[in-house]
Amino acid sequence: MSSFWTIFIVVLVVINIIGCVWLLWWTSKRRPGEPETTGHVWDGDIREYNKPLPKWWINLFYITIVFTIGYLAWYPGLGSFDGYGGWSSTKQHDQEREIEDAKVAAALSPFDGMSIDALASNSKAVEYGRSVFAANCATCHGSDARGAKGFPNLADHSWQWGGDPQTILTSILEGRQAAMPPMAAVLGSDQAVLETAVYAQSLSGTKVDPALAARGKPRFETVCAACHGANGRGNPALGAPDLTDDIWLYGSDFDAIRTAIVQGRAGNMPAHKELIGETRARLVGAWVWSLSKRSTDGEQAGAP
Repeated sequence: MSSFWTIFIVVLVVINIIGCVWLLWWTSKRRPGEPETTGHVWDGDIREYNKPLPKWWINLFYITIVFTIGYLAWYPGLGSFDGYGGWSSTKQHDQEREIEDAKVAAALSPFDGMSIDALASNSKAVEYGRSVFAANCATCHGSDARGAKGFPNLADHSWQWGGDPQTILTSILEGRQAAMPPMAAVLGSDQAVLETAVYAQSLSGTKVDPALAARGKPRFETVCAACHGANGRGNPALGAPDLTDDIWLYGSDFDAIRTAIVQGRAGNMPAHKELIGETRARLVGAWVWSLSKRSTDGEQAGAP
């Protein structure tokens, strides 16, 4: 805060305090003669007198003013003046956070260093993981971890970067940066983009124009296969998704696929190591991995 505003606040506070003291002194004066009236009259002869407050009541107001002066001196209530007590909301917040962090660390310490698959078999660890997820991850992935357009579903069997426990932990701790570059210029024409998009759409079993798909196949194998593979099954090492299943992060309709080819995609999963620490990251990973594992086990159980 600038010195001008500090002076302005100090002067304003001083004027108000002096004004309150003067008002109390003036209204508490006992004047000689007949008591003044307020001018209010009821039933012809009942008048409201303007008599001073009792001394004990006036003294309480004076004590309040003295308390106010002491409070403003001890706490930072006068502009940029820090106060003699050295208190600040930031310091109080940090102190209270340290206390709560210590409690959380003590509660989570039994899970330090445990692997995600081991934690997933511990019901208490999984419950902790769900709570941490709700506080830190649900904004993007949803409270049920099923994601939304542009944010992957973490409860199914499809993992863009790999779904083994260690890879999930790496994704949480270090984050991920997906990069689908714009490919329209490489393909060379709108017709080439159309044909490639149609072929990509056909990989997941969608009914498309077979002639367009046939012309798009060699373009795909020349331009797109470097990341997605010649068969379109993707590459978890690069974060290139499998295009042959029915799981599409941005949508499987033609317009969504064409937009991805023309404009590219740039998904970002921020690193959470500094935000939640390694133990809580492991707990989150355990809960998410347990959801995915149930999904995978369910598919296998239902397979012929």
